[in-house]
Amino acid sequence: MEHEALLLDIFINPATIPHFVSYAFLASFLLIISALVVRKSIQLVPRGIQNFMESILEGLLNLCEESIGHHWGRHFFPLISTIFMFILLCNFMGLIPGFTSPTSNINTNLSMAIPVFLATHIYGVRVHKVKYVNHFLGPIRSIIALPLMALMFIIEGIGHLVRPITLSVRLFGNMLAKHIILGVLAVLVPALIPVLILALGTLVSLIQAFVFVLLSSLYLAGAVEEGH
Repeated sequence: MEHEALLLDIFINPATIPHFVSYAFLASFLLIISALVVRKSIQLVPRGIQNFMESILEGLLNLCEESIGHHWGRHFFPLISTIFMFILLCNFMGLIPGFTSPTSNINTNLSMAIPVFLATHIYGVRVHKVKYVNHFLGPIRSIIALPLMALMFIIEGIGHLVRPITLSVRLFGNMLAKHIILGVLAVLVPALIPVLILALGTLVSLIQAFVFVLLSSLYLAGAVEEGH
C-alpha cells in the first residue's frame, strides 16, 4: 500500500513503521518533554506554560470529580487527563502541513479505548465484587422477572462490549473526515484554508478529544457507582 509522503518520512521509513505509530510516539515524546519543562519551572504564581497546563488540568479534574465523584474522580484523573492531552495533541498534528493525525487511524484509538474498557470492569468488580453483576440485570429483580433479567443481561453485555468500538470509530471517523476535507478544500479554495477551515478543524479536534474523555469518565462512573 502506498503511503502519503510526510515530514517524518525523512527520518523513518513508513514501510517499516506506519505513520500512525511514528507520529503517536512523537506526540508522546512532546508530552513528556512538556511535563518535564513544567515540572522543572514550577512556581508558586504560575506563568507561561505552567499557567496554561494548570488551567487545562484543573478543568479536567473538575470534569472527573463531577462525573465520577470526588474520591474516584481524583483516582481516575491521571488516566483521563493523559488520554485527553494525547488525543488533543494527536488531533492538532493533523492541522500542521507535513504531519498527520495518529487518531485518524483506528488502531491508535483502540489502544486508548481498550484500557478504558478494561479499567471499567476491573474497578467495577474490585468495588462491588459479585454484586457488580447487578449493573447488567436491569431495575427489576425477582424470580418472576428472570426472563427479563436474562434479556437485560444480554443487552447490557452487548452494550458494554461495543463501547471501545464506538469510542474508537467516532474519533477515527471525525479525524479522517477532517483530514480529507482539509485536503480537498486546500486544492479548491486555498485562500480560505488558513482562516476558516483550520479554525473549524481546531474546534473539531478539541470537541472530539473532550467527547472521548467525557464518555470514558461516564463509563468509569457507572462501574464504581451502586447498581440500582
